[in-house]
Amino acid sequence: MVEIVVKELDIWFGAVHALRGVNMEIASKEILSIIGPASSGKTTFLRTLNRLNELDVTFKMKGSVELTGLDIKKIEAEHLRKKVGMVFALPLPLPLSIFDNVAYGPKVHGVKNKQKQQEIVEKALKQAYLWDEVKDRLGTSAFKLSGGQQQRLCIARTLAVEPEVILFDEPCSGLDPISTAKVEEAMLMLKANYTLILVTNNVKQAARVGDKTAFFLSGELIEIDRTDKMFTTPHDKRTDDYIRGKFG
Repeated sequence: MVEIVVKELDIWFGAVHALRGVNMEIASKEILSIIGPASSGKTTFLRTLNRLNELDVTFKMKGSVELTGLDIKKIEAEHLRKKVGMVFALPLPLPLSIFDNVAYGPKVHGVKNKQKQQEIVEKALKQAYLWDEVKDRLGTSAFKLSGGQQQRLCIARTLAVEPEVILFDEPCSGLDPISTAKVEEAMLMLKANYTLILVTNNVKQAARVGDKTAFFLSGELIEIDRTDKMFTTPHDKRTDDYIRGKFG
């Protein structure tokens, strides 16, 4: 089943043409890795999917993005961002307890029952592979967690509002290898129930977790294919050169 359809997408920020004629279909319940050098349009593409680019007054868009058949421009932005959650490069926990970080979204969306909140928090922390590490200190500050734990807390916070799609913008860029492995393990389990889109500068990470990989260069989608195929027999020489580390 196709979750997201992108048609003839062009993005500008002022005079800068950030994305050019992007066409793509993203299947439900799979991980799409997005790779490419700096300023290739990866993060711009990601932020288009939940309309975060609109926060920039210079932003202009042509083309369309459909989520399960509905143009995202016709979905109220706050509702869209509940459906399409995002985990950023740097962990951004709220200045609250571990419990209240995860419960924050459900509370905003009207979940007042304490028992229900507890169920949501436990489920989300388990999905983010953090429950066993924090279950005895849910009342302590989120800032007392390690960087890797804070990132998994942010994943849990995103999961707590039950999105359909989760966007990851270089979620492991500041993490050590052990923390990175735990985030990747969580992602691989989450794809059973969610569609995941991962922007990463780590080509090996893209190969480890992606069912498909998309390669962006200078604002253009050069190619998209199954990850095993792209990493062995890419269609475009530029893709092969980037994967082999010849530029970027």
